[in-house]
Amino acid sequence: MTKKQRALLAIQALKTEYPNAICSLTYADPLQLLIATRLSAQCTDARVNLVTPALFERFPTIDAFCRVTAADIEPIIHSCGLYKTKARDILAMCRMLKADFDSKVPDTIEKLTTLPGVGRKTANLIVGDIFGKPAVVTDTHCIRICGRLGLSEGKNPLQVEKQLRKILPPEESNHFCHRLVLHGRAVCTARNPNCENCCMREFCKNPVQKQNKS
Repeated sequence: MTKKQRALLAIQALKTEYPNAICSLTYADPLQLLIATRLSAQCTDARVNLVTPALFERFPTIDAFCRVTAADIEPIIHSCGLYKTKARDILAMCRMLKADFDSKVPDTIEKLTTLPGVGRKTANLIVGDIFGKPAVVTDTHCIRICGRLGLSEGKNPLQVEKQLRKILPPEESNHFCHRLVLHGRAVCTARNPNCENCCMREFCKNPVQKQNKS
């Protein structure tokens, strides 16, 4: 079985298991998703969703963020961790969006990654969810599960992204990555994957439970 064939099986299995492939971060516009994704670094999406309503009520626009200092943002996002760095990035990001992008979130990975605190993972999420372009979000769930399935090798996010772009149909890649997050949380966890109840157990190349039993 080729990697492309296995990828198609994985796409179909995850579609059946998780028909609603949506981002777990709550947002109302591109800026909110951009900021929420920055806050999600080393923090759960659930925690971010508890924090962002107050943040976006206080600062509803790019201009509102640009009028304050990082110290004004820090108390609101404190519980997300790394709050000082994240506050600085959010402020710098908004100022750059206003100065260089006419206060609009850009629609390419190349432009998005010029923003402070924005890497390829965040950029892929934005271009996929906001602009409907093919995207591969190589977060920890994606890297772990695709490695176990035999769809990718290594743990470098950029390398895994390039490998997956070669085998995933572009129109499926974004939803596929969202479903991997759901599957990674519910079944294919990092420490104790529930392989016996996995919808991809029949074609998984490296089932962890079988390895542990041998």
